[in-house]
Amino acid sequence: MNIEVRSISAAESGLGKAGGISLTTNTPARLSVLGDPALLRGDKLGLFCSVRCPGDLILKAYDLARKLRDDGVTVISGFHSPVEKECLRILMRGKQPIIICPARSLRNMRLPREWRGAIQQGRLLVVTPFVGSQKRATAELARERNRFVAAVADRVCFIHTAAGGALESLANELRRAGKSLVSP
Repeated sequence: MNIEVRSISAAESGLGKAGGISLTTNTPARLSVLGDPALLRGDKLGLFCSVRCPGDLILKAYDLARKLRDDGVTVISGFHSPVEKECLRILMRGKQPIIICPARSLRNMRLPREWRGAIQQGRLLVVTPFVGSQKRATAELARERNRFVAAVADRVCFIHTAAGGALESLANELRRAGKSLVSP
């Protein structure tokens, strides 16, 4: 299977109005994908964790990742913070679908070998709402990506949100919007 970046419409992705909640102005008209976009159609748990996370919650996060892996739950995340990266490492040992959303375009992105194998197996999708030439993740792109992940996910789990941080603000917005939030 040749792995190449494709641009698909929101209609092709099956998202329509993402999760019924418009956290972004609208669902992006186009998405860039590597892998099978059909993974977007299933039930998805959004996973978030601030960069700085207390030790007891780190252990809870790893236990949660193992449970999600063993239960076959599809997880969608940017997998950018240290805890999220470790959760991805744990999830990659399973067979369940995983959706990775980088805070940049996919153009010229280097994929780890493990990701390529999972894409070829049909269990990993790399998707981003950024179809331009954003080569590096920025704080603004990360905020937009997090809003996209939250809108696309059916349920969202915040392992830890730093007081006054962007994730705390997003979590509060999701609560007000009535999004289904689950505890770690």
